[in-house]
Amino acid sequence: MGNHTSYQEFILLGFLIGRKAEIFLAIILMVVYTSTIFGNLTILAIILTGSCLHTPMYFFLGNLSVLDLFFSTVTAPCLLRNLLSGIKTISFASCMAQSYFYFFLGTVEYFLLTCMSYDRYVAVCNPLHYPLIMNDCFCIQMVVACWLLAFAFVLYPTIMITRFSYCHSNVIDHFFCDSEPLLKLSCTDTSSIQIILFVLSSLVILCSLSLTLVSYIYIVTAILVIPTDSGRKKAFNTCASHLTLFTMASSVSILLYVIPSKPSVLGARKIPALLSSIINPFLSPFVYTLRNDLVKKILQKLFDRAQTFTVQKLEKFFVIVARFVGKARI
Repeated sequence: MGNHTSYQEFILLGFLIGRKAEIFLAIILMVVYTSTIFGNLTILAIILTGSCLHTPMYFFLGNLSVLDLFFSTVTAPCLLRNLLSGIKTISFASCMAQSYFYFFLGTVEYFLLTCMSYDRYVAVCNPLHYPLIMNDCFCIQMVVACWLLAFAFVLYPTIMITRFSYCHSNVIDHFFCDSEPLLKLSCTDTSSIQIILFVLSSLVILCSLSLTLVSYIYIVTAILVIPTDSGRKKAFNTCASHLTLFTMASSVSILLYVIPSKPSVLGARKIPALLSSIINPFLSPFVYTLRNDLVKKILQKLFDRAQTFTVQKLEKFFVIVARFVGKARI
């Protein structure tokens, strides 16, 4: 099982929707990707500048924003290049790197969302001991563990895939180097690695889903016993954004990597993969800003400061221009 690859590059077919439709899709994706970068950087700026947001919840949210920046960058630039230039080739090394980082960052996201569910569980069900349990050291350890565990989970399957021989074809029926369409091109027996990928994907997704569901069962139970409507609403709002993001991520990933796909419908994986890799990171900042009053207040303050600063600079500029025009007339 050595690296006797017949092809030095692969061809990503993409969506096959015609040249005009590709340009239109590229414009939409460019707007979405730019908004993803701006939105997640804004979330990071809000968390860093707002001293009242230096809490475990927003520490995890900041890490999630960094993760979304990286995750969307794995596939979006390559897809935009393919759509705009029509160049659909990708080198063997770039393909393997793209595949690795896609699954690596996706796995980190699941682990991180699970940690966030535990954080919400402690905040709602054990609020008096929350500062003691979710201290800075423990939060950092959880985030580091997310990255290290994801690295360990994804490394071995990726090494296995890079050692396969690809001699059937070099055309991948996808817009990025997803594992299943890629393995179809191998002339090596891939049954063992497919089982490994299925087991690892199921383990990550279903374990994260189970732990999150258990956390929210306790959270809902605790919310229901809160005597006031305002208290129940406040407790629910602290969890709603996280639950929305986890539902978005898990529903798409289960469809892609847990439910077995027939070879005849592999092309249908493109739309869910597009949602997972580009649309979800785009929606993440909006989910948190639209459902979080504290974030919206700080964001409004930042806009007010920026507006005041801009107005002051414009006033100075017009004063300078008026003086210059006055001297010129004299």
